Amino acid sequence: MTAPAAQVVRRRVTVRGTVQGVGFRPFVHRLATDLTLVGFVSNTASGVLIEVEGPPDGVAAFCDRLTTRPPPLATVTGVGLEDLPVTRADGSFTIRSTDQSPGRTLLPPDTATCADCLRELADPADRRHRHPFVTCTHCGPRFTIATGMPYDRAVTTMTGFPMCPDCAREYGDPADRRFHAQPVACPGCGPRLRLVPAPGSGVRPARDADALATARALLGAGRIVAVKGLGGYHLACDATDARAVETLRARKARGGKPFAVMCADLDAVRRIAVLSAPELAALTGPRRPIVLLSRRTEGTGLAPGVCPGSPHLGVMLPYTPVHTLLFGLPGDPAGPRVLVMTSGNRSGEPIVTDDDEALTRLAGLADAWLAHDRPIASPCDDSLLRVRPDGTEQVQRRSRGYVPRPLRLPVPVRPALAVGGDLKNALCLGEGDQAWFGPHIGDMGDLSTLAAAERAAAHLRSLTGVSPEVVAADRHPGYHSARWAARTAGHAPVLVQHHHAHIASAMAEHGLDGTARVIGVAFDGTGYGDDGTVWGGEILLAGYTGFRRLAHLAPAPLPGGDAGVANPCRLALARLWAAGLPWDPDLPAVAACTPDELVVLERQLARGVACAATSSMGRLFDAVSSLVGVCHRAGYEAQAALELEAAAASTREDGASAYTFGFADGVFDPAPVLGALVADLRRGTPAPVLAARFHRAVARAVAEACRRARQDTGLATVALSGGVFANALLEEECARLLSEDGFTVLRHGEVPPNDGGLALGQLVVAAHLRQKE
Repeated sequence: MTAPAAQVVRRRVTVRGTVQGVGFRPFVHRLATDLTLVGFVSNTASGVLIEVEGPPDGVAAFCDRLTTRPPPLATVTGVGLEDLPVTRADGSFTIRSTDQSPGRTLLPPDTATCADCLRELADPADRRHRHPFVTCTHCGPRFTIATGMPYDRAVTTMTGFPMCPDCAREYGDPADRRFHAQPVACPGCGPRLRLVPAPGSGVRPARDADALATARALLGAGRIVAVKGLGGYHLACDATDARAVETLRARKARGGKPFAVMCADLDAVRRIAVLSAPELAALTGPRRPIVLLSRRTEGTGLAPGVCPGSPHLGVMLPYTPVHTLLFGLPGDPAGPRVLVMTSGNRSGEPIVTDDDEALTRLAGLADAWLAHDRPIASPCDDSLLRVRPDGTEQVQRRSRGYVPRPLRLPVPVRPALAVGGDLKNALCLGEGDQAWFGPHIGDMGDLSTLAAAERAAAHLRSLTGVSPEVVAADRHPGYHSARWAARTAGHAPVLVQHHHAHIASAMAEHGLDGTARVIGVAFDGTGYGDDGTVWGGEILLAGYTGFRRLAHLAPAPLPGGDAGVANPCRLALARLWAAGLPWDPDLPAVAACTPDELVVLERQLARGVACAATSSMGRLFDAVSSLVGVCHRAGYEAQAALELEAAAASTREDGASAYTFGFADGVFDPAPVLGALVADLRRGTPAPVLAARFHRAVARAVAEACRRARQDTGLATVALSGGVFANALLEEECARLLSEDGFTVLRHGEVPPNDGGLALGQLVVAAHLRQKE
């Protein structure tokens, strides 16, 4: 019997957040049906619109469950409620077509294959058995296939795959897990796999299941296969095959930089690495990032060339059906259980996404290509993180699984684009109280990378609807990103000092509104200073609208610029020279230099030729790494510092011995530390012990500098930012000492501490400066 009019209410509900492409409308339909309510639900460009009618208690329960029990991938950021006149609608609740009116909603990131889809993949009785593209509303690609908003199949790269009758029936059934799952497909309606062998390899082309079987066999035979994933190609090889790993390393000209690996399952992970409960949660969650794990020292079976000189392994699990099938289902021929999975590109270039381009740009690197015909709308590299001892995460590369999930800004901003820096580049768009990072792009020294940045900015604008009125960039006059920003804006961008942006990014991530300043510790390798020198060891008094340099590392010459950075032994000698310490031949850094190098370097330093002054803490770590005999020549960025951290982590020294920096007139001087290191080195103290003592000395210098800053300013909040704080030992020791001394310590979580997080700081600083103007 129909309820009396007085016992019926009608309410309009507008839901904002990540509510499209996550099964929100069928969830609403089921919820309303269970509560015997009538009305409709529709996607709009701003989110989801619902009108619901029924008894007051039923409508109230409906509104409550929208936010307390949403679908797994949904994130509700706001709900608007409006009472409407009762219409006495018919007895049904319907799902209406998408409203195309202007507005904004949020697109979810790409998500790892869910448990339900994995069960179907392995079930011989299921019609999607072994289907490499099985997906549903709870998993699969979103960001990397979307070409516009609102999110519907017509604005994805699935638009070229007409659904078969069975898929169309699932897509249109509100009770089905695949209702309006835009990537839905089956073996009958695509996409499809193909294997393309390198010319002259003797391997035959293959399709579908045969393509997977051939790729698996090639990997087992020590060959290198380019595998197309969600956001681009990987280069894969058997991680236990030393010859295959060295071949890949040589072809990619990767030097000694560690490779990430993908393990078939958790058993394979546990054989090569130590896994804590928080690390397990990060590894198996829907984002499926690369997680830095402590490697086991014996019995791993890994080739030595996978991660030389590192105590950590970058490990991930399969996150697409293609990856799962590549390792094989029960009953398949045995193949590798651990694969190197490194970005499909040449050194310095962006990740490859286009199939035809992959055949040319990866020629000579791969022995075969495992490709598919679903286009990638936006490149998206794997995300990378480490888990701290307290269970919190520090994201070091924010990309797949995170992008384009927004960050909430503490203060609304005008529409703005920040272009980041030239290393580890990632863009950031912002408007109102939200900011969106784009995917990791990489280093901006190549034309192809600049083109990738332009495409990434256009794609992010199309998905967010933000039309920037403000463009922000780094203050470095030689940065490619800053020149690109000027071309993009059509006028001079707002230039933000590098280390100010680092501290502002930490403030914004922690929700500070800028009314109070912080003590900012910005340690990195390179940043253009206001005095024209290279900064990187900075203690700042910082807010969003400005900063003051309170203290800094004593500068030293940087001989030869980039050439010096690639030769830590030269940096060590420059630091010894600045400290007034002799270049005795028994020192490892001196012995590592050739006689000609010593002559040229001495002249350079004496005459000041090609020797920019730098206060960089990153360069000090490089110098000490060589001074104590750990790393004299760097084949990749931060190699010397990473190996110094690895050496320090390998010792259990109790910390009784300590070195001390000198402090005078806002400068903390490493000369006493360098002198103590040399003395201990001559006493035969092992390099790992020296490395650990140096780490503690830097942490104590940070604590002392912050105490002095607190005395001068009265502030007790410290933000730690910059690439040096990717060093787990240093960050943990700094945080411990500061916390014990009564400071509130802000550390990065979802926003990388390195230059991958720089754009967020640029965004908020530029927005506040324009607002102030």
